[in-house]
Amino acid sequence: MTPSNTNQTLIETVSRLSDNESLKGLFHQHQEGNPLPSGDALSEIIQLARAILFPGYYGQSSVNRHTLPYHIGVDLERLHKLLCDQVMAGLCFVDEDCESESPCQEDKLKKAREITNQLIARLPDIRKVLATDIEAAYNGDPAAVNFGEIISCYPVIKALVNYRVAHELHVLGVPLIPRMISELAHSETGIDIHPAASIGHHFTIDHGTGVVIGATCIIGNNVKLYQGVTLGALSFPLDENGNPIKGIPRHPILEDDVIVYSNATILGRITIGKGCVIGANIWITENVAPKTKIYKSFRDNAGTNENGYGI
Repeated sequence: MTPSNTNQTLIETVSRLSDNESLKGLFHQHQEGNPLPSGDALSEIIQLARAILFPGYYGQSSVNRHTLPYHIGVDLERLHKLLCDQVMAGLCFVDEDCESESPCQEDKLKKAREITNQLIARLPDIRKVLATDIEAAYNGDPAAVNFGEIISCYPVIKALVNYRVAHELHVLGVPLIPRMISELAHSETGIDIHPAASIGHHFTIDHGTGVVIGATCIIGNNVKLYQGVTLGALSFPLDENGNPIKGIPRHPILEDDVIVYSNATILGRITIGKGCVIGANIWITENVAPKTKIYKSFRDNAGTNENGYGI
């Protein structure tokens, strides 16, 4: 291809890629001076949060009882600055009409600072509930040696730090940023928890890879999931125009003390009652009464396999 042909190809391709019709819904108009959400900044925020919540396991390895307040103070100050910037970026991202140095910018900055202060103030409570998650992981795994191993190695704790921080930001009304934080955990651990889901204390996921927890899930206390579990939506009701109706409850409710074994799929706005045990590789789309055990058994009988369900 000659240089002239190359130039013409580039010009035509730029024109097609810049066409308004082809960009419909795929282009974000950035206002000069407004920050954009940053995956790198959010990743640093999570690393700082882990160091603050679990000092000595993350962050500075030289931390001790005497230097602990100093290290937490430095990390917390950095976290506050980064988080305020990212919350501000999230607020600006969903409001493309708000221009730099306008009154609405000042209002958003004030709101970002208020939200950041509230999140910071909730960190001690986040640590308390994470401590119950660590306890649940330890008590539920005979291979676990101590809490330190759980904190350092188990993907569920990394995913739950992200989730519990992201969930608080979601509750505080922050757009976009909570989803980005949850996706960081998804990429790191293979555990996909929507920040809007509600999860009680003493929650754990054994192994973790492939777990999906949908946005409107409600999970009680002392619940344990295994790898590959899906808590998803069965179907999407459509409006008069054939578009999915957003914002309605469509994911399962798991009451207290439920155990769900690997690769089980639970779909729709159904309730799995207190104390239920759901076996591996089960597909459930109806309510399950409390203290019910559902499992699929494979028995070898004269060379043939029988599939059965036991309750």
